[in-house]
Amino acid sequence: MTLTTPDRAASPAGSAGQVLTVSDVAAESGVAPSAVRFYEKHGVITAVRTSGNQRRFDDSAACRIQVAKLAQRVGLTVREIAELFAGLPAGPEPEDWGRLADQLVAQAEQRVADLKAQLDALGSDTKLCEVGANLES
Repeated sequence: MTLTTPDRAASPAGSAGQVLTVSDVAAESGVAPSAVRFYEKHGVITAVRTSGNQRRFDDSAACRIQVAKLAQRVGLTVREIAELFAGLPAGPEPEDWGRLADQLVAQAEQRVADLKAQLDALGSDTKLCEVGANLES
């Protein structure tokens, strides 16, 4: 599976690529500025600070947020998403996004299998308290 990235090449903040403000990233990714700061706080995206202490993001930040939103819908926590993104280079190439997509698909499939197992347990004649007692922590 392949995820497509924006048409322009992604590059680290401060290099030849675009350098975006919080508002720019929010507009591009379709989230509120507070969400951009949230994702930064939790390590999903990173910023450099200007001499005036303003955040500046590279042009992959909006794409990372959009992928993070998808991963959250799959059921991953922000911490898990940040861990997945930790393996991405600063300027991810299509093959990097493809590897990440493969990981997300595997995570989603595992979560679906786990949910199906829970549904089967709920549909059995087993008492609910016993089903709950048999859950793995």
